[in-house]
Amino acid sequence: MHLRPILVLGLFLLTLPACAQGPQAAQPVAAPPDAGKFRVVFDPAMQDKPYSGRVYIATSQFQQPEPRRQMWNWYRPGQVFAADVKDIQPGAGVEIGADALSYPKKYVEAASGTLWVQAIARRSPDSNDPGQGEGDLCSDVVRVTFSPGNASVCELRLTKSVAAAAFQETDRAKPFSMKSERLSKFLGRDFTMHAGVVLPKGWTASSDRVYPTLYFIGGFGGTHHFARQLAAMIHSQPLSDDVLIVVPDPTCFRGHSVFADSANNGPWGAAFTEELIPAVEAAFHGAGAKAKRYVTGISSGGWSSLWLQVTYPDLFSGTWSHSPDPVDFRDFQQIDLYSPGVNMFKDEKGERRPLSRTGDRVTIWYDDFVEMETIMGPGGQIHSFEAVFGPRGRDGEPRPLFDRATGAIDPATAKAWEKYDINLVLQRKWKTLGEQLAGKLHIYAGEMDNFYLEGAVKKLKATLADLGSDAEVVIVPDMGHTIYGPGMNAMWETIAKENLSEAPR
Repeated sequence: MHLRPILVLGLFLLTLPACAQGPQAAQPVAAPPDAGKFRVVFDPAMQDKPYSGRVYIATSQFQQPEPRRQMWNWYRPGQVFAADVKDIQPGAGVEIGADALSYPKKYVEAASGTLWVQAIARRSPDSNDPGQGEGDLCSDVVRVTFSPGNASVCELRLTKSVAAAAFQETDRAKPFSMKSERLSKFLGRDFTMHAGVVLPKGWTASSDRVYPTLYFIGGFGGTHHFARQLAAMIHSQPLSDDVLIVVPDPTCFRGHSVFADSANNGPWGAAFTEELIPAVEAAFHGAGAKAKRYVTGISSGGWSSLWLQVTYPDLFSGTWSHSPDPVDFRDFQQIDLYSPGVNMFKDEKGERRPLSRTGDRVTIWYDDFVEMETIMGPGGQIHSFEAVFGPRGRDGEPRPLFDRATGAIDPATAKAWEKYDINLVLQRKWKTLGEQLAGKLHIYAGEMDNFYLEGAVKKLKATLADLGSDAEVVIVPDMGHTIYGPGMNAMWETIAKENLSEAPR
């Protein structure tokens, strides 16, 4: 889950001196113009060649944050209209109205009222978040009185380009970037991998000390920028003082790469293990060998950390996986993907399937969430699963796991997902992996996981027990989708114990 910081601004009132002029007459505020349609114009200064892609109109009841930053809020999405366009010339425009893609309401059902609106054109080839990727175009935020069916047209001109988010360095949090030859070759263009690095206390560039290195992989929407927050969070954990912590950026155009090689995203596993790890460890006196290298993560990053340990057992000395995405596809958020006739939207009784909950209250339904992602285009969580786990279709796109209209699962595609089913992988390769993974697996899930992920972990726990594994698999009563604190403490203790000889004297 991606959390954005909330900034609280203090306003200070200045008392006017006695000789100041009296209160000024209130200036009339112009009523916002009516709008029932939107015309999005491509400013030639921003787009000097024909544009093909998806254009969005984001709306909000609030001017700040900008509507483009509120479009894909999983729990409180703003009303969005969208259209796919082709070869729109510089200076030309496209009209978005009654025939637009629309969520959460259809255009004719969208609520009337005074809204703040903003136009967006998706251009970033790397961001999974339309409207926030570097190079995406957007307009000014404009206030209108919207009413579906109104003939009035509001023109929104794309005059701004979204800038790359700057990494906010501190004395311990530093950025790291490198060109990936493997991903560049796959994509047919230069591609840069990023990481945030949390330095050990007392780290100096001239030191010859080798530090144990922990890779922390964030959940869906998380990036390397989290390193700065992580540096602040571990301030009170002294056992982390002598550890180099690396927060790699897992994001790609189709979502979260989970650092797995994939037919659609490319060789992310190979790029991470063979390019990023050696480069970042060479730059910051990192582990350099399995004996001092560890991996952890939360949610999609929890799945990533477990996948990396299982797939590259000779590269890591332990994983601590928190609330991982489905690790057994027989319980994919309560759905058995391999069961004949199974449906993503409805269960065996014909009831709607939930995707998220708070306690016993459903907060997101599967069909609603998929509809939002359909308007969004590539990059959403479900699309991200399909991009990593599934084959590439004849159209060059990830082959859908299920029909977007009916929810019916394609059994051939589900079968193709098996090679990413961690439980199956362990069962099929245990004769080789069992000894290599001894003492390395630590997996935690909440009994009340907000995304129904505990069922898959329970199945994995049973399998590992049957295989005779010494893995630590803990289902925590009453815990939701979060990091398990005692598991993190045990991780720091393990790293410290295994690296006592490297502690400064």
